[in-house]
Amino acid sequence: MSSSAGRGHAQHRGRTTLAAAAVGLVAAATLTPAASASGPPTTTTAAGTCTALTMLRRMTLEQRAGQVFMAGTPATAASSTTLGLITTRHIGNAFLSGRSTGGTAAPKATTAALRARVTSSSTSSTPLLISTDQEGGAVQVLQGSAFTRIPTALVQGGSSAATEQANAATWATQLRDVGVNMNLAPVADTVPPGWYNPPIGSYDREYSHYTSGVSVSSGAVIRGMQSRGVATTAKHFPSLGQVKANTDTTSNVHDSWVARNGASVNPFKNAIAQHVSTIMVSSAYYDLIDGANPAVFSGPVVTDLLKGSLGYGGLVMTDDVSTARAMTPWTPALRAQNALAAGVDLVLGSADPSVVAAMYDHVVSIARISAWWNARVNDAAYSVLLVKQQQGLLGNLC
Repeated sequence: MSSSAGRGHAQHRGRTTLAAAAVGLVAAATLTPAASASGPPTTTTAAGTCTALTMLRRMTLEQRAGQVFMAGTPATAASSTTLGLITTRHIGNAFLSGRSTGGTAAPKATTAALRARVTSSSTSSTPLLISTDQEGGAVQVLQGSAFTRIPTALVQGGSSAATEQANAATWATQLRDVGVNMNLAPVADTVPPGWYNPPIGSYDREYSHYTSGVSVSSGAVIRGMQSRGVATTAKHFPSLGQVKANTDTTSNVHDSWVARNGASVNPFKNAIAQHVSTIMVSSAYYDLIDGANPAVFSGPVVTDLLKGSLGYGGLVMTDDVSTARAMTPWTPALRAQNALAAGVDLVLGSADPSVVAAMYDHVVSIARISAWWNARVNDAAYSVLLVKQQQGLLGNLC
């Protein structure tokens, strides 16, 4: 890392930025950090009320940085690596991975073990966002007794919006019953009719072949899930439905069709209108928006389009950046740095949580010497804490 990381500030759209060269972005692409407020916003709250802002203010830098990461663990048993990350790296969020097919006992025990690591020294007593992939079809982590076997999204999309919303509420209750408070769903990608699309279309993960249908169905799932206290995640912005390869298994995946004002973005606009908790950004390149950087590392995608043009003010997260082939040109440290620089708030290391330590250590190291990076960590952590506040997780902690 460059010793000049604390210098090189410039003005960008009237807000503080840090030149990419000053923080050592020397990987496969040269990136410029996105605009960021200089610190967490000021709010007025009733006396004694615990809010995202009060929690943020009482955290150390190390604890705030921990809020910016989500580490994976098998759904069947809590990973010692992830448990250790909560204790030693203050990691504030977890993801249940793989498949658990034996009903509620194993995931309940897993989430209980994760929660037991929450202490005043680890996360400043802040509860974890505990997430999973409960989409349906081939992508349903929690199965067995007490879990509905969820059909594919394409089948779900054949029902009325009212039915979809009611079903999603039921599935959310099942998640909450085992300690899961966040679902990395719904998929808001659109796969055109007859289109070859390995990551989404091959598994019928799309609700419809048309953006209007995807908007209706994904919106219903958002409303149903969130009505039962489960945060939702619209993915994979700005749409992974027209790529010809899977970013999990292929590097340098490009999309040449999705445009800033194209129809594929409409389901995400609708998700924002439904007050979706989180939007996950794709790891593909979008040639009509920013062909030089993967979307997850792209200020034009994350800050200019999602946060700017679409007006999204909520939590933005990465797809898994621990083992995805699309991420191999960058070290784990730079994956985290580049995503945060683009305006992403939450970095997911689900498939291999062992790389999260390097990501976290690097972010802390640059935040210690750079005012811009310290503010960027503050902003990102605040966005995570706001979701926790909205989910009622902060309670009376203050």
